[in-house]
Amino acid sequence: MATSDRGFASMDEDKQKEIARKGGQASGGNFKNDRQRASEAGKKGADAQSTEAKAKGGQNSHRNT
Repeated sequence: MATSDRGFASMDEDKQKEIARKGGQASGGNFKNDRQRASEAGKKGADAQSTEAKAKGGQNSHRNT
């Protein structure tokens, strides 16, 4: 139950889905069939991370679980 009558979270579920669907369509979809575009997006995301976050990600990826 919403605690406010404002904002995305207070909208009914169908309205939220409609808005989210439009956002997905506007974004151009996924990278499944476009490796070059996926690579560029990955590099852009990596560049946006702080040095500290990159270091932590690298440490976590080499953990033995």
